[in-house]
Amino acid sequence: MPTVQIYDTTLRDGAQGEGISLSVADKIKIALKLDEMGFHYIEGGWPGSNPKDSQFFKEIATCTLSNAKIAAFGSTRKLGIAVEQDANLKAILAAGAPVATIFGKSWDFQVTEALKTTLAENLAMIEQSIAYLKSKHLEVIYDAEHFFDGYKANRDYALATIQAAQRGGADLVALCDTNGGIMAYEVQQIIADVQTVLEIPLGIHAHNDCEMAVANSMMAVRAGVTQVQGTINGFGERCGNANLCSIIPNLAFKYQLESIPQDKLARLTEMSRYVNEIANVNPNPAQPYVGNSAFAHKGGIHVNAILKNAATYEHLPPEQVGNRRRVLVSELSGTANLLYKFQEKGVGFKPQSAAGRQLLAAVKQMENQGYQFEAAEGSLELLMRKAFNGYTAPFALENMRVMIEMKNDQPIYAEAVIKLKVKDKQVHTAAGGNGPVNAMDNALRKALEEVYPVVKQMKLNDYKVRVLDEKSATEALVRVLIATGDGRRSWNTVGVSTNIIEASWQALADGMAYGLLGEEVEN
Repeated sequence: MPTVQIYDTTLRDGAQGEGISLSVADKIKIALKLDEMGFHYIEGGWPGSNPKDSQFFKEIATCTLSNAKIAAFGSTRKLGIAVEQDANLKAILAAGAPVATIFGKSWDFQVTEALKTTLAENLAMIEQSIAYLKSKHLEVIYDAEHFFDGYKANRDYALATIQAAQRGGADLVALCDTNGGIMAYEVQQIIADVQTVLEIPLGIHAHNDCEMAVANSMMAVRAGVTQVQGTINGFGERCGNANLCSIIPNLAFKYQLESIPQDKLARLTEMSRYVNEIANVNPNPAQPYVGNSAFAHKGGIHVNAILKNAATYEHLPPEQVGNRRRVLVSELSGTANLLYKFQEKGVGFKPQSAAGRQLLAAVKQMENQGYQFEAAEGSLELLMRKAFNGYTAPFALENMRVMIEMKNDQPIYAEAVIKLKVKDKQVHTAAGGNGPVNAMDNALRKALEEVYPVVKQMKLNDYKVRVLDEKSATEALVRVLIATGDGRRSWNTVGVSTNIIEASWQALADGMAYGLLGEEVEN
């Protein structure tokens, strides 16, 4: 099977995206994960441009890599400076990486306006820089910056720049859509023309300003390029780079071409989330292949069909990329949605039973009131078990009082006094907090911990409030979503009320009850 080289630039081009900041330790972790996944090239950064990138090359040199080659990025020599004296080229050599990736100008407009030099001098800068790096026994990849725009403005000169790279000894020329404005049909036509004047392999480096980066990369492969450059999750400047988490499975499953090893494809979702976590970026749930919603089904007709055959509404099994199928329950659901969820949770259920229809009607009515069960599967499962599985709640609220004290120039203080029925015991206790929700949470935990010690392991991971009818101002209906975890798993629960304290209590109580569901606890 033909192989397409995957060149990752998350650590350099991806790190230039807004809101992305990677430490040296972060970059090392990502590089090791990419190597483990079988990536061919990892662009570590621009040595000499900042201390962080220079330190990365020192530290990565002490690591043992199994698959990837580390590339140091930089530009051609500066105007009027000999290659032997150029600080950028010296820094690339000092980095000690086996691969040098340098960029140069392909667009005559960029040469005259940005570099402020002649077209002939630019050709010399490209050829001499590559020849110098090759003389130092490096593999050299030439990134032809703004190539597609340059080609459209002045075909002959754009082709002359990459011919200069070939004369210099470049091992591969990557054609760059630096401004992200090219269309897929143009990519195919231009690459076909490039292949008439160039003998060395080609790569593609696409940006996503027109939402075309993945499409342009795939079209370039179809046209004959053998290397695709991109980033994990499409990180990058402006609208980002070509998303390798889409390109890699597209190559494997749509083109039947190998890139990373086949046995690594099932870890693609894991890798995507790993990089998001390190970069402290909220994942895009709608991201193809690896997003949490990529194989999520909500409409009742869709779910009814996938219960019979998942291929009716999925272009490939989610397990092939390490993702999973999710069926959502909402006001758009049919009995098939509930049937799937009950089978998933191991709860006995007859979809056409009176109880089944009642539960579905209740869910739809609650969604109409503002509940959102697709984001709160913990609350949904409790509803399901109450309806069909003889579920007994681990505790019940008898009454609660929440007090708030505010004084000038002093922190706010809240206290919750709570009375619960826990199994056959009545528990009456109180706890303080820095706000009413914190006080309720502390009081609930205090009341439960003696009977259910496992509660000590449960932590509130996230708390979100959304106003559902802002026109009602402070009388508005609010929805509270709470994420809870115990170090092994996490779950979401929901509460809705015109009283934020009541909505918070509903979500908190469900969070604790769901956490206790199925736990083996000791009295």
